[in-house]
Amino acid sequence: MTSTILYNGRITTLDPSSPGAEAVMIRDGLVRTIGRENDVMPLKEANTKLIDLNKHTVIPGLNDSHTHVIRGGLHFNMELRWEGVPSVADALRMLKIQADRTPAPQWVRVVGGWSEFQFAEQRMPTLDEINAVAPDTPVFILHLYDRALLNRAALAAVGFTKESKDPPGGVIYKDRQGNPSGLLIAEPSALILYSTLAKGPTLGFEDQLNSSRHFQRELNRLGITSVIDAGGGGQNYPDDYRVIGELHKRGEMTLRIAYNLFAQEKGAEFADYERWVGMVKPGDGDDMLRMNGAGENLVWSAADFENFLQPRPRLVSDMDAELERVTRLLVENRWPFRIHATYDESIARFLNVFEKVNKDSPFNGLRFIIDHAETVRPASIDRINELGGGIAIQHRMAFQGEYFVERYGASEAESTPPIIDMLAANIPVGAGTDATRVASFNPWVSLYWLVSGKTVGGLPLYPKSRCLERSQALSLWTRGSAWFSGEQDLKGALAEGQYADLAVLSADYFSIPEEEIKDLHSVLTIVGGKVVHASDNFVSLAPPIPPASPYWSPVRHFGNQAHPKAAHVAPMSSDFCLAHGHSHCDHWDMHSRALKTPFWGILGCGCFAF
Repeated sequence: MTSTILYNGRITTLDPSSPGAEAVMIRDGLVRTIGRENDVMPLKEANTKLIDLNKHTVIPGLNDSHTHVIRGGLHFNMELRWEGVPSVADALRMLKIQADRTPAPQWVRVVGGWSEFQFAEQRMPTLDEINAVAPDTPVFILHLYDRALLNRAALAAVGFTKESKDPPGGVIYKDRQGNPSGLLIAEPSALILYSTLAKGPTLGFEDQLNSSRHFQRELNRLGITSVIDAGGGGQNYPDDYRVIGELHKRGEMTLRIAYNLFAQEKGAEFADYERWVGMVKPGDGDDMLRMNGAGENLVWSAADFENFLQPRPRLVSDMDAELERVTRLLVENRWPFRIHATYDESIARFLNVFEKVNKDSPFNGLRFIIDHAETVRPASIDRINELGGGIAIQHRMAFQGEYFVERYGASEAESTPPIIDMLAANIPVGAGTDATRVASFNPWVSLYWLVSGKTVGGLPLYPKSRCLERSQALSLWTRGSAWFSGEQDLKGALAEGQYADLAVLSADYFSIPEEEIKDLHSVLTIVGGKVVHASDNFVSLAPPIPPASPYWSPVRHFGNQAHPKAAHVAPMSSDFCLAHGHSHCDHWDMHSRALKTPFWGILGCGCFAF
């Protein structure tokens, strides 16, 4: 079997027994030898592939412990992303370009990854501005979990009129004449936002395959090699897993995915899990696609959405009995599970249920996860630990911190979430994003938040004593997250016998100024010993990928949008690639060499100069 040696690097292994290295030998998808170059290079064989790292920093592949990559992949090619866009003017300019390119009956969707506090104007675009730049193409803009903005064309497309009544869990805001204004308010839950979004057209199966591949490749570009998919509303099993199953069958996955099953229908949650227990079991699959357990939604009555513009939701009295019934089923069948839980008041009630079940049906090491846990208190952390659970944290406060401070105060925000306290309790903690509908899927924004304690708008939330050291933060994104799929002996470090999953970084994470952390990306990403992304000096190693489809996809025109410097995107009207001399080129990363232009500029087809 062919081996690969990466040498002349600065390798952070996160292996406590050997924290640093210069070279690594990979064979059969695993790390075989890692250490000093003088020790690794003599192992070279006649067919060994050599990759000179040229002193780049190398880290274990990043692992998002809570995201929604399967659902997100079905829609990625349809979405316009506003990550890092610096002003409302720039956002509207992008919106106009995409609206003009999008054919009927498709919509323009801006779904997550942005906050108005990132804009120079410190505000959201107005409905008048949105209607002015997109008078004819339906536009749906999701703002966190609290509201959506729809232009007049979108209101017509979803059928909202003067006679429309407010649906359960939301408000159709109307003007003085009683006509829908285009503002939907999530009060008390986000159901109105997602049920309205679900009315839009979807992509065909082949385009969904393409979209999922491009989403995975974008995550690879950011250094992500593994994720744990937490299910999601509108993600039915097995129907909505057909695309990821087909990619796996074709050998076209470039991410390791462990997936959880999410109860879909209120009142029918037990029936969902009872059916699924007979269809599939945790661990089914292989190291690229495997079933991981239940959740994050176990019963709808337990949902406590973190819309910090609204008061904390009060859970109904029936919740405890409903959650107990489902939890007993899962524990008796040895299904690991996870549960969405924002507030300590909710977490304490969930733990009452879990402790009750544990008395009759002991967990005995069964993995369970509290997701989000923004306001979890020390007493609840201890109870989670006593039951053998872990906590998955995400950078939702980086996008909603300003709202939290306004409602609960700056002192309360200083330990939201209390990651330092979790680590002090020696409880398993993994980091992630909860992308794509609120926070960005960019892990470097999360790592910036963990290290700096700041929101994407620059508001300091945490004192330095409650921020993480860079190595601590990186460990949560690697070794910490591996526990959440039961793979802590297989991934998270670059050590002999572990998966050969790694990212070669564009700059040194450990020494660059703090503000530059969110600008990082990978120039070479390897999963199981195979190159899945390459750019800059490694671009000759880049594996091919078909152009984003359909032809009007924002991904095709705007390229990689999850990078903070996408703020400087300057689209042109032509679909002709000026650097390569042909249409619809997707070799974005070549442009820094072809044009020698150190700026972010779109060249019509989706090609970038880095």
